Amino acid sequence: MTRYGTPAPDGIRHVLRADHHPARAVPCPHCGAAAHRPCTTRSKRRLLTDAPVHPARITAWARTTSVCPVCQVEPGIDCHQGGWPLSGGDVHPERTELAGEAA
Repeated sequence: MTRYGTPAPDGIRHVLRADHHPARAVPCPHCGAAAHRPCTTRSKRRLLTDAPVHPARITAWARTTSVCPVCQVEPGIDCHQGGWPLSGGDVHPERTELAGEAA
């Protein structure tokens, strides 16, 4: 975010985005919205104002920001169960809860 040609410090950017869902920090794999931009319909014609973010974006955010307490994987690594990755790149619900508490 720039104003008057100078970049804003990260601390100020965080305060300005405080009313947004923290999952907006990652790109949305469902609609293709860029990081820190609102989700759209797949045709990109309309911004979604009634729903904060797509569930797939929340999953991607949890995967990149938190450790999974169930399968003990590091941020950025897919959750697994019995040695197999969860279907569709899902994460354990506990990982999403932990990411929400940390935010």
